[in-house]
Amino acid sequence: MKDNESNLIGDFSQSFILPLLSLGRHADLRSISHDVLANLLDGTFNDCVDSYLIIDCRYPYEYEGGHIRGAINVFTNEQLIKDYTEDKLCKKSHKNDKINVKRNILIFHCEFSSKRGPSLLRYLRTADRENNSMCYPYLDYPEIYLLDGGYCKFYSEHSCLCVPSSYRSMYDPAYTSELRKFGLKSKKKACHNYETSLLAGKKTLKRLSFN
Repeated sequence: MKDNESNLIGDFSQSFILPLLSLGRHADLRSISHDVLANLLDGTFNDCVDSYLIIDCRYPYEYEGGHIRGAINVFTNEQLIKDYTEDKLCKKSHKNDKINVKRNILIFHCEFSSKRGPSLLRYLRTADRENNSMCYPYLDYPEIYLLDGGYCKFYSEHSCLCVPSSYRSMYDPAYTSELRKFGLKSKKKACHNYETSLLAGKKTLKRLSFN
């Protein structure tokens, strides 16, 4: 994929509005730095961003121990899809949007943005693409970012933008039981989602007369 193509948002209509990192940990995702997110929070991009939502994919006890100002806590596929279906995320794009209108964007992260954040971001993009399969390449949320380094890096540089201004690690020894509970839940959900995706794939093939 050419550089100019990789910098297009999900519906391929225009380039990402926020400055991107040239080298992110996830080649298929577009990442922004902690400084760019801090600037977004401080209003630097108000002239080109209409709405934004930060989605914190850490476990609830991590989120409660300190999170980025305005972020919501979503750590399961089920909750993400529920919020998506019930329009509880930020403003959706519209099929009649014109190029260069102010953007509606989502930013995902977890503690380090290495696994949980990227996984939920990909899940939403897949669901969005499937939901709008009859009007490809339109997407409800074409512009989605991953926060590079996650909450760990953001907090180290911008703790004043965190509420409360503190950091609770996933492996905090005081929350071992919570980690075990949420960890087991995540494993069970991952297994269920894999089986569900296989079934959905078979239904899609049948609908398209390939089976």
